[in-house]
Amino acid sequence: MTDRTLIARNTAQGLKRFAGHARKCPVTVGFDGFVDSIISVVDKRLDAKHYEPVGTIDRFGQKIVAAAGMSSNYELVVTREKLGGNGPIMASAFTAFGLPVSYIGMLGKPTIHPVFADFAAVAKVYSIDRAALTDALEFEDGKLMLGKHDSLKQLTWDNIVEVVGQKQLLSLLDKSVLIGNVNWTMLPNLSSVWKKLIEVLPKLPSARHGRKHVFIDLADPEKRTAKDLRAALGLISKLQKVSQVTLGLNLKEATQVAGVLGIDGGHEPEDGVEALARALRRKLGVFTVVIHPRKSAAAARVVEGVEESAFFAGPFVAQPKLSTGAGDNFNAGFCLGTLAGLALQECLCAGTATSGYYVRNAASPTLEQLARFCTKLPNPQER
Repeated sequence: MTDRTLIARNTAQGLKRFAGHARKCPVTVGFDGFVDSIISVVDKRLDAKHYEPVGTIDRFGQKIVAAAGMSSNYELVVTREKLGGNGPIMASAFTAFGLPVSYIGMLGKPTIHPVFADFAAVAKVYSIDRAALTDALEFEDGKLMLGKHDSLKQLTWDNIVEVVGQKQLLSLLDKSVLIGNVNWTMLPNLSSVWKKLIEVLPKLPSARHGRKHVFIDLADPEKRTAKDLRAALGLISKLQKVSQVTLGLNLKEATQVAGVLGIDGGHEPEDGVEALARALRRKLGVFTVVIHPRKSAAAARVVEGVEESAFFAGPFVAQPKLSTGAGDNFNAGFCLGTLAGLALQECLCAGTATSGYYVRNAASPTLEQLARFCTKLPNPQER
């Protein structure tokens, strides 16, 4: 039995032990909300029902470059419309695990958009405004997310208080074992929400019993200025003083953050992802930094003053059934492992297994399904 197999089986056992406690672990997540249209780009139309899709982003890029100085037409086929946004997808994974979920975000106004109906049936939702829209162009080697984000400007602390109610909001934050804050990049006022959390969290009754887990996902900060990103990272460090912060990053985000912080990400950052997680955690002073490339994951955290780090090769699949939302499912699985008290490698296994199950089945796993998947965790495929 390989070390990887043993870690995966230990993860499965840990998740089974936690299953009886899941309903006692409420979480609150926010604050975005998208209607995602999953789209294929037509390369060749064969007949009214059949077409050959553009296979890769590189191929699509070549077609676009070749059209410079001329006109070009691209047929987009919507293969699926689904709930989207980092927050709703992550929160949906939590509901699949059986955790009680409260969600605050952009799910529709004056009524909840139909794509969120199933989610709203299993979570307590508070909608601030209209959902944003995303056209997700999917290819074999990645996806291009084309977004319409105007409604996200309405996410402010005052609007949260108005919709949820001051007393209810404080109650949600107090009772939650984890607070998820995701999609900083697309929520222009999220930094101001973090400032309020820095004020509020130490005053909650539960603060007497220890610092609450707060999970943060920046969500591709490339379009934000280096100044804005540096300021946000400073707030994350301040938030750590009143909570236990886990910063989740994909590989691209990790190298962007490293650049802003003056950390050398290396020429082959995926090979040095564990060392990069350690460097980022030390620089920010947070509880945990976790980085998830497509094929693996690594993390560094400090427990009772002692730093530990780990790496895990995930069950990468070359041709996923659905890739949009894989990172959000990883984040949910990693947080699940943290709440379950798993070892760091096992948290990484839980995260990659959740993502691996999701991309194979186009759905988040239940706790039972996740434990079963970990018991016989597939080896990573080669492209």
